[in-house]
Amino acid sequence: MTDFNFFATTPKAMEDILVTELKQLGAKNVKAAMAGAYFEGSLESAYRVCLWSRIANRVLLTLSNFTVTSQEDLYDGIYKINWFEHMGPDDSFAVSFNAKGSKAINNTHFGAIKVKDAVVDQMRKKFNKRPDINTTQPNIRINVYLHNEQATLSLDLSGESLHRRGYRDISITAPIKENLAAAILYRSQWLDIARQGGSLIDPMCGSGTLLLEAAMIAADYAPGLQHKHFGFMHWKKHDAALWQSLLDEAQQRKEAGLTNMPTIVGFDQSRRAINAALLHIENAGLQNQIHVERRDITEASPAESWQQGIVVCNPPYGERLGTSAETAQLYRSFGEVLKTQFTHWQAAMIISDPELGFRLGIRSQKPITLFNGPLECKLLRFAIEEKNFFTPKAKTEQERIEHIKAEPISADPNAEMFANRLQKNIKKIAKWVKRQDIHCYRVYDADLPEYAIAIDVYQGDKTWLNVQEYQAPKTISQEKAMLRLSSAVNEIARIYALPKEQIYLKTRSKQKGLDQYEKLASQGTFEKIQEHGALLYVNFEDYLDTGLFLDHRPMRLKIQQQAKNKHFLNLFAYTGTASVHAAIGGAISTTTVDMSKTYLDWAQRNMALNNNAANNRFIRADCTEWLKDEASKTRPEQRYDLIFLDPPTFSNSKRMENNFSIQDNHVELITNATKLLSTDGILYFSTNFRRFKLDTVALEQLEINDISAQSIPEDFSRTPRIHYCWEIKCL
Repeated sequence: MTDFNFFATTPKAMEDILVTELKQLGAKNVKAAMAGAYFEGSLESAYRVCLWSRIANRVLLTLSNFTVTSQEDLYDGIYKINWFEHMGPDDSFAVSFNAKGSKAINNTHFGAIKVKDAVVDQMRKKFNKRPDINTTQPNIRINVYLHNEQATLSLDLSGESLHRRGYRDISITAPIKENLAAAILYRSQWLDIARQGGSLIDPMCGSGTLLLEAAMIAADYAPGLQHKHFGFMHWKKHDAALWQSLLDEAQQRKEAGLTNMPTIVGFDQSRRAINAALLHIENAGLQNQIHVERRDITEASPAESWQQGIVVCNPPYGERLGTSAETAQLYRSFGEVLKTQFTHWQAAMIISDPELGFRLGIRSQKPITLFNGPLECKLLRFAIEEKNFFTPKAKTEQERIEHIKAEPISADPNAEMFANRLQKNIKKIAKWVKRQDIHCYRVYDADLPEYAIAIDVYQGDKTWLNVQEYQAPKTISQEKAMLRLSSAVNEIARIYALPKEQIYLKTRSKQKGLDQYEKLASQGTFEKIQEHGALLYVNFEDYLDTGLFLDHRPMRLKIQQQAKNKHFLNLFAYTGTASVHAAIGGAISTTTVDMSKTYLDWAQRNMALNNNAANNRFIRADCTEWLKDEASKTRPEQRYDLIFLDPPTFSNSKRMENNFSIQDNHVELITNATKLLSTDGILYFSTNFRRFKLDTVALEQLEINDISAQSIPEDFSRTPRIHYCWEIKCL
């Protein structure tokens, strides 16, 4: 039987697995190459690789090698092949052309056209008829690879990429391809575990790729049995009888293998993922061999009857991750599950960031590099034994806070002093809070330098505490800062008799630009609170601030009290709380302007919560540019009786035409805003920039009164520079 030269392609970093597999399949003279391996063998050898390889993408039969120094050389090299030996004029074909380092052909599309022209010209000359081009499912697929001046011409025997086993619904995307899943299982010694009767559990199984590949390996189930289309089926030299005999053999091996299967189980919290997995399992005919159920990662555990084996998974990473806090929680939770539920098992997982593996708290073997598409990943393998357990250090501030809440450490000896001060503050402020009917307020603000935190109380249908830790100076070690914060949280929970789920921790450092508005998480959980008759939404998890600046409570009340029968404008409106107060105070209209779609949507939700009938406009715009445009009009679209202007200190947002600084830009802002005032209209201008200096000389045409002192509420009396505020009128 004649031997041929072949090249099998595979994803990067899987070449050595492919070489081993090819040798096991009877291929001869196997040599690894970049993204594949060369081998020799008969047609039967190639058929076996197409049918049985779990790692290869394609199998290419080499037809010729030739030198290409010009476009004509490429055409001639293709034309020299007797294409009638491989296809007829009624067949369809497609061309795949790739080039690297070639001076003659540097455009792959042009190269493919030259190859196509040579084939078509030869067939037309011989038969006066040309074959059709079919890029979707051609009868013959021609492959040309041009490296420098050497061209390799091949027939693609695989047709569709071999990683497409045939069980996956094309409408369901998967985070890993089937041959990557097989490589993970090979590297994790799954075949040996399965032969010993060991179980396999994927606690984040998604659409079931790892489960299915594991079952097919354990069952001796040829991955090509359900492959939809092979490239050799319409090839003139195809040996149909030989191919059928190989299919029959594979079917017999599968049936025998399915009689002695290990336990294979998948969990996932997503109902959609479970439904997809069930569909794929049914498509593969493995309904009675794989068990899947909806179960959260924290609830993953083996049944007593399942023999110890391996936990293998592809947890979220890269673009599939949420915030760093969510990531940390996922991996910490997974690590705890492995330690508590799967002791003496093996584990394997593929991740894009090796640092994530440390968060599991289990020492791994040397990581193995694999590629998920273009993304470089590491395969981590663990022996889940107590000697390999450790406590991972927090990698981020948010993760540190989560650690503090989840795992309290020993008490700080000064914790009693903090508790006494907090209880004193609660008692002192209680009468004022009740008398003023205030539901959200600050109760502690770094009263003791050792406990530099702020505690804000929010009361709705529950009581929530928003605890903000001021960034510790560099002279305080991270361990000491964590000890103090952990002790403070324990005391806060004890004094308020609250579960820690209702206590939210954040670290407040010096802000840059719009950092205070940047998203920290994506929980999307909003709670309702009340403020002087206004209902408002707050969010404790997704942002550094909650959506309600408590220090501006008196200003919002003042706006509410002055808004009756007036037109109100709210600039840099954030979540629109001042607009809500104006509306419930009887404003004829409110106009709310902010650049952020997120906060403008939040503002609209706040307004809708109050069922107000006023004319409320919401404008998404850069406030500086919007003001400039409105002020430049001879007759502005609307004049306002009451304006609230509370800009950020600095912004370099990409959505703004220029960088913004409140110190540099306040004169222009205030001047333009006053141009929109009606006769006897009032502008309230506020800033929280502590080094701010109002340029009264440049604004001498205006009547300006500093009302900062009366705008600071009693619960912020310890920090009178929390903001500045002026009442401004036109002379």
